[in-house]
Amino acid sequence: MLGAIASAMRGHERLRFGYTKHGGIEEGRHTEPQRLVSWGPLWYLFAWDPDRDDWRVFRVDRMVPHAPTGARFRPRAIPEDSVVEHVVGRVIRASWRYRARVLVHAPAAQFTAKIVIPVGVEVVDETTCRVELGADDPDRLALWLAQLDVDLDVIEGDELRAAFDRLATRFHRAASGASTTRSRIDATS
Repeated sequence: MLGAIASAMRGHERLRFGYTKHGGIEEGRHTEPQRLVSWGPLWYLFAWDPDRDDWRVFRVDRMVPHAPTGARFRPRAIPEDSVVEHVVGRVIRASWRYRARVLVHAPAAQFTAKIVIPVGVEVVDETTCRVELGADDPDRLALWLAQLDVDLDVIEGDELRAAFDRLATRFHRAASGASTTRSRIDATS
């Protein structure tokens, strides 16, 4: 499949393939392949999808080649400075089970300097930004955000709000010396 994609890219030829989506549904796709990106153990195709009139990212291991179309296309200007960042961002966002939007009380540049994953950051003003992010586990997301040492408000994401509440209760118990473990230790002494 990598060879078929590379050949279509080199010749600016439209690429047809079968694609198995995340839920196991298979469908035919027709694209203008632009770049191949390797991230982790997987390869991804970054392509223009004329049927959806938008950029799309496809996992190469879920693609099945179809006969070449012979139809040529003119390469498009890619909207992102970095195709790799764009692909990784889409892959990460697609894999999130829980999503949230938060208002961060810090400049966007300060916030983005502290994070290692691509997230959508929107500047509100010089001292605040809105961030869309997610994770498979809202408790881990709350803990991760707490470690960034910035004040924030949850705009959307009831699971994240509940996770912050659980985390605050746990931290309060730890700070007050009234943790469950300490009570059990004192009781056995």
